[in-house]
Amino acid sequence: MSTVEHRAAALKALIASEHRRVTSYDVATLAGVSQSAVSRCFKPGASVSKTTYELVMKVAALLDYIPNAAARSLITRRSNMVALIITNQANLYYPELLAEVSQQINARGKRVLLFTLQRESQVDHVLADVWQYQVDGVIAAAQLSPVHIAEFERRGMPLVLFNRTMRDQIVNTVTCDHLEAGRLLASRLAAAGHRQFGIIGGGRDSSVATERQRGACERLAELGLPPPVVVPGQYDYRSGAAGLKAVIAQLGTVPDAVICGSDVMAIGCLDCARHELGLDVPGQLSVAGFDAVEPSNWASYNLTTLRQPVPRMAAAAADLLCERIDSHDPGTEKRVFSVEFIDGATARLTPAGATPPRVATGLPRPVAIM
Repeated sequence: MSTVEHRAAALKALIASEHRRVTSYDVATLAGVSQSAVSRCFKPGASVSKTTYELVMKVAALLDYIPNAAARSLITRRSNMVALIITNQANLYYPELLAEVSQQINARGKRVLLFTLQRESQVDHVLADVWQYQVDGVIAAAQLSPVHIAEFERRGMPLVLFNRTMRDQIVNTVTCDHLEAGRLLASRLAAAGHRQFGIIGGGRDSSVATERQRGACERLAELGLPPPVVVPGQYDYRSGAAGLKAVIAQLGTVPDAVICGSDVMAIGCLDCARHELGLDVPGQLSVAGFDAVEPSNWASYNLTTLRQPVPRMAAAAADLLCERIDSHDPGTEKRVFSVEFIDGATARLTPAGATPPRVATGLPRPVAIM
Protein backbone atom coordinates (compact mmCIF):
# COMPACT_ATOMS: atom_id res chain seq x y z
CA MET A 1 0.00 0.00 0.00
CA SER A 2 1.41 3.40 -1.03
CA THR A 3 1.87 6.40 1.27
CA VAL A 4 -1.14 8.13 -0.28
CA GLU A 5 -3.28 5.04 0.27
CA HIS A 6 -2.17 4.79 3.92
CA ARG A 7 -2.98 8.47 4.51
CA ALA A 8 -6.33 8.08 2.75
CA ALA A 9 -7.27 5.11 4.93
CA ALA A 10 -6.36 7.02 8.09
CA LEU A 11 -8.31 10.09 6.94
CA LYS A 12 -11.38 8.01 6.09
CA ALA A 13 -11.30 6.46 9.57
CA LEU A 14 -11.08 9.92 11.16
CA ILE A 15 -13.98 11.22 9.04
CA ALA A 16 -16.08 8.18 9.95
CA SER A 17 -15.40 8.73 13.67
CA GLU A 18 -16.59 12.34 13.28
CA HIS A 19 -19.78 11.14 11.56
CA ARG A 20 -19.42 13.53 8.65
CA ARG A 21 -19.08 13.37 4.88
CA VAL A 22 -15.89 13.67 2.88
CA THR A 23 -15.48 17.22 1.61
CA SER A 24 -13.50 18.87 -1.17
CA TYR A 25 -11.26 20.28 1.60
CA ASP A 26 -10.32 16.71 2.63
CA VAL A 27 -9.49 15.81 -0.98
CA ALA A 28 -7.47 19.00 -1.43
CA THR A 29 -5.52 18.45 1.81
CA LEU A 30 -4.59 14.87 0.95
CA ALA A 31 -3.75 15.71 -2.68
CA GLY A 32 -1.78 18.81 -1.71
CA VAL A 33 -3.75 21.12 -4.00
CA SER A 34 -6.21 23.95 -3.48
CA GLN A 35 -9.96 23.48 -3.07
CA SER A 36 -10.50 25.43 -6.28
CA ALA A 37 -8.32 22.91 -8.12
CA VAL A 38 -10.52 20.10 -6.82
CA SER A 39 -13.63 21.97 -7.94
CA ARG A 40 -12.19 22.48 -11.42
CA CYS A 41 -11.50 18.78 -11.75
CA PHE A 42 -15.20 18.04 -11.30
CA LYS A 43 -16.41 20.83 -13.56
CA PRO A 44 -16.78 19.81 -17.25
CA GLY A 45 -14.64 21.95 -19.52
CA ALA A 46 -12.68 23.63 -16.70
CA SER A 47 -8.96 24.27 -17.15
CA VAL A 48 -6.80 21.84 -15.14
CA SER A 49 -3.53 20.05 -15.86
CA LYS A 50 -3.52 16.34 -16.61
CA THR A 51 -1.23 15.64 -13.63
CA THR A 52 -3.47 17.53 -11.17
CA TYR A 53 -6.60 15.91 -12.59
CA GLU A 54 -5.24 12.38 -12.27
CA LEU A 55 -4.01 13.01 -8.70
CA VAL A 56 -7.31 14.54 -7.56
CA MET A 57 -9.33 11.73 -9.17
CA LYS A 58 -7.15 9.11 -7.46
CA VAL A 59 -7.51 10.73 -4.03
CA ALA A 60 -11.25 11.24 -4.53
CA ALA A 61 -11.64 7.54 -5.33
CA LEU A 62 -9.64 6.52 -2.27
CA LEU A 63 -11.82 8.73 -0.03
CA ASP A 64 -15.09 7.84 -1.82
CA TYR A 65 -15.62 11.55 -2.38
CA ILE A 66 -18.75 12.69 -4.22
CA PRO A 67 -19.09 16.40 -5.09
CA ASN A 68 -21.93 18.16 -3.29
CA ALA A 69 -23.96 19.86 -6.01
CA ALA A 70 -25.95 21.89 -3.51
CA ALA A 71 -22.83 23.25 -1.83
CA ARG A 72 -21.26 24.06 -5.20
CA SER A 73 -24.37 25.98 -6.23
CA LEU A 74 -24.02 28.19 -3.13
CA ILE A 75 -20.52 29.13 -4.22
CA THR A 76 -21.19 29.58 -7.94
CA ARG A 77 -24.75 30.90 -7.44
CA ARG A 78 -25.85 28.41 -10.08
CA SER A 79 -27.79 25.20 -9.63
CA ASN A 80 -26.58 23.72 -12.94
CA MET A 81 -30.17 22.59 -13.38
CA VAL A 82 -32.41 23.44 -16.32
CA ALA A 83 -36.17 23.08 -16.07
CA LEU A 84 -38.00 21.38 -18.93
CA ILE A 85 -41.72 22.12 -19.02
CA ILE A 86 -43.56 19.72 -21.28
CA THR A 87 -47.14 18.60 -21.81
CA ASN A 88 -48.31 15.00 -21.56
CA GLN A 89 -50.26 15.58 -24.76
CA ALA A 90 -47.00 14.80 -26.53
CA ASN A 91 -48.29 11.19 -26.37
CA LEU A 92 -46.08 8.63 -28.10
CA TYR A 93 -43.27 11.06 -28.91
CA TYR A 94 -42.89 12.27 -25.29
CA PRO A 95 -40.07 9.86 -24.23
CA GLU A 96 -38.01 10.61 -27.35
CA LEU A 97 -38.38 14.35 -27.00
CA LEU A 98 -37.41 14.22 -23.34
CA ALA A 99 -34.41 12.01 -24.12
CA GLU A 100 -33.15 14.33 -26.86
CA VAL A 101 -33.37 17.49 -24.76
CA SER A 102 -31.89 15.78 -21.67
CA GLN A 103 -28.96 14.41 -23.65
CA GLN A 104 -28.17 17.81 -25.13
CA ILE A 105 -28.39 19.57 -21.75
CA ASN A 106 -26.30 16.90 -19.98
CA ALA A 107 -23.58 17.24 -22.62
CA ARG A 108 -23.26 20.88 -21.57
CA GLY A 109 -22.62 20.05 -17.91
CA LYS A 110 -26.14 20.64 -16.64
CA ARG A 111 -29.06 18.47 -15.57
CA VAL A 112 -32.73 18.52 -16.50
CA LEU A 113 -35.49 18.97 -13.94
CA LEU A 114 -38.75 17.80 -15.49
CA PHE A 115 -42.14 19.47 -15.02
CA THR A 116 -45.12 17.93 -16.81
CA LEU A 117 -48.55 19.32 -17.67
CA GLN A 118 -51.77 17.53 -18.51
CA ARG A 119 -52.68 20.46 -20.76
CA GLU A 120 -50.77 23.51 -21.92
CA SER A 121 -53.29 25.80 -20.22
CA GLN A 122 -52.18 24.45 -16.81
CA VAL A 123 -48.71 26.00 -16.95
CA ASP A 124 -49.55 28.36 -14.06
CA HIS A 125 -49.56 25.38 -11.70
CA VAL A 126 -45.92 24.45 -12.33
CA LEU A 127 -44.22 27.83 -12.57
CA ALA A 128 -44.35 28.33 -8.79
CA ASP A 129 -42.39 25.07 -8.41
CA VAL A 130 -39.93 26.16 -11.09
CA TRP A 131 -39.13 29.35 -9.13
CA GLN A 132 -38.62 27.37 -5.90
CA TYR A 133 -35.96 25.14 -7.42
CA GLN A 134 -33.97 28.18 -8.56
CA VAL A 135 -33.00 26.61 -11.88
CA ASP A 136 -30.53 28.39 -14.16
CA GLY A 137 -32.92 28.49 -17.10
CA VAL A 138 -36.05 26.99 -18.64
CA ILE A 139 -36.94 25.22 -21.88
CA ALA A 140 -40.72 25.31 -22.26
CA ALA A 141 -42.41 22.94 -24.71
CA ALA A 142 -45.72 24.51 -23.72
CA GLN A 143 -47.45 27.76 -24.56
CA LEU A 144 -46.79 30.67 -22.20
CA SER A 145 -48.78 33.88 -21.89
CA PRO A 146 -47.37 37.42 -22.07
CA VAL A 147 -47.77 37.57 -18.28
CA HIS A 148 -45.56 34.49 -17.93
CA ILE A 149 -42.93 35.95 -20.26
CA ALA A 150 -42.91 39.19 -18.26
CA GLU A 151 -42.31 37.23 -15.06
CA PHE A 152 -39.31 35.45 -16.59
CA GLU A 153 -37.91 38.83 -17.60
CA ARG A 154 -38.50 40.27 -14.13
CA ARG A 155 -36.62 37.40 -12.52
CA GLY A 156 -33.81 37.53 -15.09
CA MET A 157 -34.46 33.85 -15.86
CA PRO A 158 -33.25 32.69 -19.32
CA LEU A 159 -36.09 31.09 -21.29
CA VAL A 160 -36.30 29.21 -24.59
CA LEU A 161 -39.65 28.21 -26.09
CA PHE A 162 -39.39 24.81 -27.78
CA ASN A 163 -41.68 24.25 -30.77
CA ARG A 164 -43.94 27.08 -29.68
CA THR A 165 -44.14 30.65 -30.94
CA MET A 166 -45.49 33.95 -29.68
CA ARG A 167 -46.38 36.50 -32.34
CA ASP A 168 -46.38 39.64 -30.21
CA GLN A 169 -43.63 38.74 -27.71
CA ILE A 170 -39.86 38.92 -28.08
CA VAL A 171 -38.63 35.61 -26.69
CA ASN A 172 -35.95 33.01 -27.50
CA THR A 173 -37.57 30.36 -29.69
CA VAL A 174 -36.62 27.11 -31.41
CA THR A 175 -39.43 25.81 -33.58
CA CYS A 176 -40.61 24.40 -36.87
CA ASP A 177 -42.64 26.55 -39.23
CA HIS A 178 -45.98 24.92 -38.46
CA LEU A 179 -47.95 27.35 -40.58
CA GLU A 180 -45.86 26.42 -43.61
CA ALA A 181 -46.12 22.73 -42.69
CA GLY A 182 -49.91 22.91 -42.88
CA ARG A 183 -49.66 24.70 -46.22
CA LEU A 184 -47.24 22.10 -47.56
CA LEU A 185 -49.49 19.17 -46.69
CA ALA A 186 -52.56 20.86 -48.19
CA SER A 187 -50.63 21.72 -51.36
CA ARG A 188 -49.37 18.18 -51.93
CA LEU A 189 -52.82 16.66 -51.46
CA ALA A 190 -54.57 19.28 -53.60
CA ALA A 191 -52.02 18.79 -56.39
CA ALA A 192 -53.03 15.12 -56.50
CA GLY A 193 -56.65 16.09 -57.23
CA HIS A 194 -58.19 16.07 -53.75
CA ARG A 195 -60.95 18.66 -53.52
CA GLN A 196 -63.04 18.06 -50.40
CA PHE A 197 -61.01 18.05 -47.18
CA GLY A 198 -61.64 17.27 -43.56
CA ILE A 199 -59.31 18.43 -40.76
CA ILE A 200 -59.13 16.85 -37.33
CA GLY A 201 -57.47 19.51 -35.20
CA GLY A 202 -55.39 19.16 -32.05
CA GLY A 203 -56.22 20.56 -28.63
CA ARG A 204 -57.65 24.07 -28.67
CA ASP A 205 -54.94 25.30 -26.28
CA SER A 206 -52.15 23.99 -28.54
CA SER A 207 -50.50 26.70 -30.61
CA VAL A 208 -48.85 24.03 -32.76
CA ALA A 209 -52.21 22.53 -33.75
CA THR A 210 -53.65 25.99 -34.38
CA GLU A 211 -50.81 27.00 -36.70
CA ARG A 212 -50.93 23.74 -38.66
CA GLN A 213 -54.69 24.02 -39.10
CA ARG A 214 -54.51 27.67 -40.12
CA GLY A 215 -51.82 26.94 -42.70
CA ALA A 216 -53.85 24.16 -44.30
CA CYS A 217 -57.05 26.23 -44.38
CA GLU A 218 -55.29 29.28 -45.84
CA ARG A 219 -53.68 27.24 -48.61
CA LEU A 220 -56.94 25.49 -49.57
CA ALA A 221 -58.65 28.90 -49.77
CA GLU A 222 -55.86 30.23 -52.00
CA LEU A 223 -56.39 27.27 -54.33
CA GLY A 224 -60.11 28.04 -54.58
CA LEU A 225 -61.17 24.78 -52.99
CA PRO A 226 -64.23 24.35 -50.74
CA PRO A 227 -63.65 25.20 -47.07
CA PRO A 228 -62.58 22.07 -45.18
CA VAL A 229 -64.78 20.57 -42.50
CA VAL A 230 -62.86 21.14 -39.26
CA VAL A 231 -63.60 19.08 -36.15
CA PRO A 232 -61.75 19.15 -32.80
CA GLY A 233 -59.36 16.48 -31.60
CA GLN A 234 -57.16 15.84 -28.58
CA TYR A 235 -54.00 14.38 -30.13
CA ASP A 236 -55.15 10.90 -29.14
CA TYR A 237 -56.18 7.72 -30.97
CA ARG A 238 -59.85 7.89 -30.08
CA SER A 239 -60.35 11.43 -31.33
CA GLY A 240 -58.89 10.37 -34.68
CA ALA A 241 -61.65 7.82 -35.15
CA ALA A 242 -64.35 10.09 -33.70
CA GLY A 243 -63.10 12.96 -35.85
CA LEU A 244 -63.44 10.99 -39.08
CA LYS A 245 -67.03 10.06 -38.23
CA ALA A 246 -67.80 13.69 -37.38
CA VAL A 247 -66.37 14.90 -40.70
CA ILE A 248 -68.43 12.37 -42.66
CA ALA A 249 -71.57 13.26 -40.69
CA GLN A 250 -71.17 16.98 -41.45
CA LEU A 251 -70.39 16.43 -45.13
CA GLY A 252 -72.93 13.70 -45.68
CA THR A 253 -70.26 11.80 -47.60
CA VAL A 254 -66.67 10.61 -47.37
CA PRO A 255 -64.16 13.45 -48.03
CA ASP A 256 -61.32 13.09 -50.49
CA ALA A 257 -58.71 13.60 -47.76
CA VAL A 258 -58.43 14.06 -44.01
CA ILE A 259 -55.55 15.97 -42.45
CA CYS A 260 -54.99 15.04 -38.81
CA GLY A 261 -53.21 17.25 -36.28
CA SER A 262 -50.92 14.40 -35.19
CA ASP A 263 -49.90 10.92 -36.31
CA VAL A 264 -51.65 9.33 -33.33
CA MET A 265 -54.97 10.82 -34.48
CA ALA A 266 -54.16 9.86 -38.08
CA ILE A 267 -53.65 6.24 -37.01
CA GLY A 268 -57.00 6.29 -35.18
CA CYS A 269 -58.62 7.80 -38.28
CA LEU A 270 -56.95 5.21 -40.51
CA ASP A 271 -58.01 2.22 -38.40
CA CYS A 272 -61.59 3.51 -38.23
CA ALA A 273 -61.71 4.05 -42.02
CA ARG A 274 -60.37 0.62 -42.87
CA HIS A 275 -61.72 -1.65 -40.17
CA GLU A 276 -64.91 0.06 -39.01
CA LEU A 277 -66.18 1.86 -42.11
CA GLY A 278 -64.71 -0.48 -44.71
CA LEU A 279 -63.12 2.31 -46.75
CA ASP A 280 -60.23 1.85 -49.15
CA VAL A 281 -57.28 3.99 -48.06
CA PRO A 282 -55.98 5.69 -50.15
CA GLY A 283 -58.39 4.63 -52.93
CA GLN A 284 -61.49 6.24 -51.44
CA LEU A 285 -59.90 8.37 -48.74
CA SER A 286 -56.43 9.83 -48.20
CA VAL A 287 -55.22 10.23 -44.61
CA ALA A 288 -52.23 12.31 -43.53
CA GLY A 289 -50.76 13.24 -40.17
CA PHE A 290 -47.95 15.22 -38.58
CA ASP A 291 -44.74 14.30 -36.69
CA ALA A 292 -43.57 10.91 -38.11
CA VAL A 293 -43.77 9.16 -34.73
CA GLU A 294 -42.43 5.61 -34.53
CA PRO A 295 -45.76 3.75 -35.13
CA SER A 296 -46.34 5.74 -38.33
CA ASN A 297 -43.41 3.80 -39.79
CA TRP A 298 -44.91 0.38 -39.02
CA ALA A 299 -45.75 -1.69 -42.11
CA SER A 300 -49.47 -1.81 -41.29
CA TYR A 301 -49.66 2.00 -41.33
CA ASN A 302 -46.83 3.49 -43.47
CA LEU A 303 -48.41 6.87 -42.86
CA THR A 304 -48.13 9.93 -45.07
CA THR A 305 -46.85 12.58 -42.68
CA LEU A 306 -44.34 15.36 -41.98
CA ARG A 307 -41.12 14.93 -40.03
CA GLN A 308 -39.50 17.48 -37.73
CA PRO A 309 -35.70 17.48 -37.15
CA VAL A 310 -36.06 17.03 -33.39
CA PRO A 311 -32.39 16.15 -32.63
CA ARG A 312 -31.23 19.34 -34.36
CA MET A 313 -33.96 21.35 -32.66
CA ALA A 314 -33.02 19.95 -29.23
CA ALA A 315 -29.35 20.83 -29.83
CA ALA A 316 -30.33 24.35 -30.90
CA ALA A 317 -32.48 24.82 -27.79
CA ALA A 318 -29.70 23.62 -25.49
CA ASP A 319 -27.14 25.85 -27.22
CA LEU A 320 -29.37 28.90 -27.10
CA LEU A 321 -30.29 28.47 -23.43
CA CYS A 322 -26.73 27.74 -22.26
CA GLU A 323 -25.44 30.76 -24.19
CA ARG A 324 -27.93 32.95 -22.34
CA ILE A 325 -27.05 31.39 -18.97
CA ASP A 326 -23.28 31.64 -19.39
CA SER A 327 -23.12 35.09 -20.98
CA HIS A 328 -26.00 36.76 -19.09
CA ASP A 329 -27.01 38.02 -22.54
CA PRO A 330 -30.58 39.35 -22.51
CA GLY A 331 -30.72 39.28 -26.33
CA THR A 332 -33.29 37.12 -28.09
CA GLU A 333 -33.07 34.81 -31.07
CA LYS A 334 -35.52 32.74 -33.10
CA ARG A 335 -34.32 29.60 -34.85
CA VAL A 336 -36.83 28.12 -37.31
CA PHE A 337 -36.56 24.67 -38.90
CA SER A 338 -38.35 23.19 -41.89
CA VAL A 339 -40.29 19.94 -41.95
CA GLU A 340 -39.63 17.02 -44.29
CA PHE A 341 -42.48 15.45 -46.28
CA ILE A 342 -42.77 11.67 -45.79
CA ASP A 343 -44.41 10.00 -48.79
CA GLY A 344 -46.29 7.14 -47.16
CA ALA A 345 -48.97 4.76 -48.40
CA THR A 346 -52.06 6.39 -46.87
CA ALA A 347 -52.49 9.29 -49.30
CA ARG A 348 -52.86 9.42 -53.06
CA LEU A 349 -50.22 11.89 -54.22
CA THR A 350 -50.69 11.68 -57.98
CA PRO A 351 -53.80 12.78 -59.94
CA ALA A 352 -56.41 10.08 -60.56
CA GLY A 353 -55.49 8.07 -63.65
CA ALA A 354 -51.88 9.25 -63.66
CA THR A 355 -49.00 6.82 -63.38
CA PRO A 356 -47.39 7.24 -59.98
CA PRO A 357 -43.63 7.73 -59.87
CA ARG A 358 -41.46 4.82 -58.87
CA VAL A 359 -40.55 4.93 -55.20
CA ALA A 360 -37.64 2.99 -53.73
CA THR A 361 -38.76 0.36 -51.25
CA GLY A 362 -37.01 -1.46 -48.45
CA LEU A 363 -35.37 1.70 -47.15
CA PRO A 364 -35.89 2.82 -43.52
CA ARG A 365 -37.98 5.96 -43.14
CA PRO A 366 -36.82 8.67 -40.77
CA VAL A 367 -38.67 9.00 -37.50
CA ALA A 368 -39.33 12.24 -35.68
CA ILE A 369 -41.06 13.59 -32.61
CA MET A 370 -42.97 16.75 -31.94
